[in-house]
Amino acid sequence: MKLMGHHRPSWQELEKGIRLGSIVALGQGITLVESLREEDREFAQQLLNALIPFTGNATRIGITGVPGVGKSTFIETFGKHLTAQGKKIAVLAIDPSSGKTKGSILGDKTRMEELAKDPLAFIRPTAAGAALGGVAYRTREAMLLCEAAGFDVVLIETVGVGQSETSMRNLVDYFLLLMLAGAGDELQGIKKGIIEMADGLVITKADGENQKRATQAQADFQYALHLFPSPESGVKTDVLTCSAITNQGIAEVWQTIEQFVETTRQNGFFEFNRTEQDIGWFEELFEQRWRQQLFKQSGVAELKQNLEIQIKAKKISPTEAVNLLFAAMSKS
Repeated sequence: MKLMGHHRPSWQELEKGIRLGSIVALGQGITLVESLREEDREFAQQLLNALIPFTGNATRIGITGVPGVGKSTFIETFGKHLTAQGKKIAVLAIDPSSGKTKGSILGDKTRMEELAKDPLAFIRPTAAGAALGGVAYRTREAMLLCEAAGFDVVLIETVGVGQSETSMRNLVDYFLLLMLAGAGDELQGIKKGIIEMADGLVITKADGENQKRATQAQADFQYALHLFPSPESGVKTDVLTCSAITNQGIAEVWQTIEQFVETTRQNGFFEFNRTEQDIGWFEELFEQRWRQQLFKQSGVAELKQNLEIQIKAKKISPTEAVNLLFAAMSKS
């Protein structure tokens, strides 16, 4: 891992800098926890362990939406609304990675130019890599570092929309789905599952000639939501309209989120949800580590590759391949 400057800070120095709100230290800390190098993992874990007691005080908001909905424009306007109230906000923007080059667009600082200049805002683009669910592998760790740095709100912008967006739902307190009006059959243009996971829906670009269509889409979605099961949070899913250009509806979106957090704190769902998320994180990390350890056993990785070749050649079924692999591992 290459950190800024000639001196590689210790994890104690990073901890101190992050707790003091240093953006440089925060950036270095996130680079560390995102590192895939084995020698950085223990270093990163020591940093996380030291900072865990200072996390959990931010409102965690996930934002996703259909292509062209204007996520970055919305986040910039929404973020500026929050910083105008004196709130510190961090934006973790997950960019899609190229399957061929493994590269990523990472253009969110350009798309959110005004917010990027705000001293109360921090924008960190991260490549999704091979991770599913719209988030990067270390998004949770990056979020915790932002909380330890004193940010009041952490916004996570996902790669896109799909059934696999459950990874995002398991990260945040409030899951916001942005939708477009007048783009065909809105209810067919997005998976039903993602709507059921959303805590709030916002119809964007509700200005000018599109205002009427946005209002109609709002009514359509409100009706459709009546057909869905009641949310586990105990809070009715709101459908709002907004315009990031005119600022119309932006304040209402934040008021709705604040009300949701307050209500779920009172009814116990807020803490229950975070605890379940932590347990899910533990299970996910355990499975990852267990898998890594298994393939470190002598000959297991090579056998797996050989079995994959046999499957491609139609010489063996996937089921038989799994049985052979587990039989070999049990003997190791």
